[in-house]
Formats: sequence, C-alpha cells, structure tokens
Amino acid sequence: QVQLVESGGGAVQTGGSLRLSCAASGRTIFAMGWFRQAPGKEREFVAAIRWSGDSTYYADSVKPRFTLSRDNAKNTLYLQMNSLKPEDTAVYYCASQNYYRECISLRYCYNDWGQGTQVTVSS
Repeated sequence: QVQLVESGGGAVQTGGSLRLSCAASGRTIFAMGWFRQAPGKEREFVAAIRWSGDSTYYADSVKPRFTLSRDNAKNTLYLQMNSLKPEDTAVYYCASQNYYRECISLRYCYNDWGQGTQVTVSS
C-alpha cells in the first residue's frame, strides 16, 4: 500500500492560482493522478503522470491551465493550477497505481487514495 498525503488546497478568487502537493510513501509507484469531486457530482479525472517515462495526461477541462510536476527525491507530485474558475471548486484527491495498468483516467485504475484537499474558487 502507498500512503498519500495531500496539501495546498485553499480559497482563491477567479483567475487565481494554487499548487497542490501529494507526498507518497510505501510501495513502488507506477503512476499518480489527481481527481476531483464537487458536491453532488461524481469524482472526475483531472490529470495523471506515469512514473516511468513522464507521460502526462490532462482532462480537457483543465488544459492548459493545470500542470503536473514531480520531485523524485521527495516522491512528491505537484499540481499547479492557474487561471482558476468557480467550476474548479471541489475536493481534490491524489491517487497512485502500485502496479502497472494500461488505464490512467478512471477511478478503478488506482489502488491508493489520499484524504483529499478542498479547493474553493469564488467569483
């Protein structure tokens, strides 16, 4: 099992920026992703990165505003969110794959999840 700890959420106004962090520990990671869940809605894919090769994937709704990066030494994934909109308001969850899976943008692709961090964007 991989332990995931998110941080960096908060409240900003439209057009603002936030950077989320997800620190991972435990088993070998094959991919990590971010999902979000707004009140009354399903949890949806935001972005993901494969640990080997650095391939990145983004939901159309966040391109090109959101950018993934990582610090290998700290085993930490970052999600830089710029030009935030009220519709980005949600709880953001970090997730990891601890064995290789072809899928990358669906919830069942991931084995372990963080506790979530709230992002609120006001108009």
